[in-house]
Amino acid sequence: MGEPLTQTPATPAAMAEQEKETPLISLRGITKIYYTTKTPVPALNGIDLDIQPGEFVSVMGPSGSGKSTLLHILGALDVPTRGEYLLEGVRVTGLPDRELSRIRNRHFGFVFQSYNLFPELTALENVEVPMIYAGVRATERRRRAERLLERFGLSHRMTHRPAELSGGEQQRVAIARALANGPTLLLADEPTGNLPTAHGEEIMSILQELNDEGMTLVVVTHDWRIASYGKRLVELKDGQVVGDRPIAPEERRLRPGIGDQLDRRP
Repeated sequence: MGEPLTQTPATPAAMAEQEKETPLISLRGITKIYYTTKTPVPALNGIDLDIQPGEFVSVMGPSGSGKSTLLHILGALDVPTRGEYLLEGVRVTGLPDRELSRIRNRHFGFVFQSYNLFPELTALENVEVPMIYAGVRATERRRRAERLLERFGLSHRMTHRPAELSGGEQQRVAIARALANGPTLLLADEPTGNLPTAHGEEIMSILQELNDEGMTLVVVTHDWRIASYGKRLVELKDGQVVGDRPIAPEERRLRPGIGDQLDRRP
């Protein structure tokens, strides 16, 4: 009999290359069927998708194409009927609810069209909420929340409740809350849908800045003007991916000042 095979230890360079090639998220054959009526309603049909660390992915499609369902599955807010979901190479599909809840709190930040702020809490208290679930101590919660709100120009609004804030201010509070636990991935579902154009551009500039700092983003939108802030476009139709391409530099919208900086590069 021959000698048993031994695995050659990987060099640091090989290990780094392997880590680089591992997607942050990998979906294979993801299918979602809703059984709320007598007739099954398919929402996603065999989605294959990889998302690399640091990407800014815009997901577009008509109403009913499966955009929001895909985002909910990416964020472990919903589970697929069939298929496999890997997060940093670890299988997520089939995990119990308690573990999914832990993954959501640790890895994902969410920004929704309707802000989803607690109306009885101040801006500061709203940002603190996810840190409470994560077990962060009160003094650290307050420090992080204040720092995030200050970053987004809301230092003078910390004690205000949502009803006392404009739509743009509420969405900035929501973004601060989404970042409170240092997520791996920020997921935004029509984040500018309830905002005037100027405030929507302000929100997208914030998201683009976060991506430039290394945050991975997935933004769902029906609006090309919003999608063009991203770097990659994934198009859905009837629950399937019908397009997946980089957004060319000349197509991208850049936050104020960035275009001028690029033009001045040698």
